[in-house]
Amino acid sequence: MEFPNALQNWYLENRRDLPWRSTRDPYHIWLSEIMLQQTRVEQGLPYYTKFIEAFPEIEDLAAASSEKVLKLWQGLGYYSRARNLHETAKYVAYELNGKFPGSYKELLKLKGVGDYTASAIASFCYNEKVALVDGNVFRVFSRLKGIETPINTTEGKKLFKKLAEEALEKVNFDRSTYNQAIMEFGALHCKPANPACEVCPFNEECVALRTHKIKDLPVKLRKTRVKKRYFNYLVIETGNEETAIEKRTGKGIWHGLYQFPLVETKKKISEKELRQNELFRQYIKEKDFSVEIFNPEPVIHKLSHQHLYTTFWRVQVKEQENTVPLESISAYPVPVLIQNFLNEYLPEDYK
Repeated sequence: MEFPNALQNWYLENRRDLPWRSTRDPYHIWLSEIMLQQTRVEQGLPYYTKFIEAFPEIEDLAAASSEKVLKLWQGLGYYSRARNLHETAKYVAYELNGKFPGSYKELLKLKGVGDYTASAIASFCYNEKVALVDGNVFRVFSRLKGIETPINTTEGKKLFKKLAEEALEKVNFDRSTYNQAIMEFGALHCKPANPACEVCPFNEECVALRTHKIKDLPVKLRKTRVKKRYFNYLVIETGNEETAIEKRTGKGIWHGLYQFPLVETKKKISEKELRQNELFRQYIKEKDFSVEIFNPEPVIHKLSHQHLYTTFWRVQVKEQENTVPLESISAYPVPVLIQNFLNEYLPEDYK
C-alpha cells in the first residue's frame, strides 16, 4: 500500500479529537497553529480554549488590550508569538475587514506567519495543495528514509520540503487529511522518545529501524551557546501593602510583561554587594530600609538560549514611588518565573 494511503488508515483509527479539527474557520486554525509552535498539544489546548472563550471572533481579539492578551498567554512562553498574534488580529480585523487571506502566498504576508503556518491554514481551511513540514514531519521522513542531513540547515529544509511535496503528489484523497495525518503520526506514534516501532505500519521499510538509528534521527546541529544571566528581583514592600513593578521594554525576553525592579549582575551576589549596587541605589532611595533574601539558592529558569539564575530580595521601605497595591498584582501579565514566586509569596486572598 502506498505511504499516503497507509497513513490515512492509521490516522482515521488513531487521531485525537481536537477542537480545531472540526472547523475550517481560518481564525480558529490560525490561533491553534500559532499556539502550537514549539508547544505540545496538551499544553496548548487549555490556552486555545481560553482564547476562544475570551475572543470568539477575531474582532474581539483585535479590540483587546495588549495586557489582557499577554495575561491570557501567560505561561505559554515565546511571548513574541502573542504580540504578533495581536498585531495580526488588528490587521485582519481593521485592514482586511475580518477576512483572512485565501491563499498560501497571501497568508505569508501576515506578521508572525511563516512557511509552516501559512501552509497549515491554506491546507486545512482551503484544501490548497501545499505540503506541511514541521518537527513531526522532519522526524517521520528522516527515520523512514534514514536521512542524516541536519534539519536546521538550508540543505535539510529544502530536502524535507521536497520529500513532503513528493508524498503529497501521491495523495488521492483529501490533502488536508493527509497533512493532519503525517503530523499526528509523528506526534503520537513516531515520537521523539520511545516510538511504537514494533506496531508501526512502516516498520518493514523504515531505514532507521533497520540500521538501529531511531535515537539518532533526525539530526539537528547545535549552534547557540547557552548564556548564564543573574537576575536579582527587588520585591519592595511598603507599610501600606504596596509594591513596585515595571514593564519590560526593548527587544529582549518578555517584552511587554511586568516584573519587579531588576538588578542584573555578572554573578551571584551577597546582600552586601546588592546594597552597594548602583542600580539598587537608584531604586531604593531611603536611608532606612531592610533587605531579606527570599530564596538563598537561586531559582534556575531555563530558556532556549539562556539560563536565568534568579534571586528574589524582599526590601522593606516606608515609601516608594510608582507602586501598585499588592492585592492587584495578580492582574498583571508576568513571566512564569515571577508567577511561580507570587504563588508562594502572596497570601491566598491576593492570588
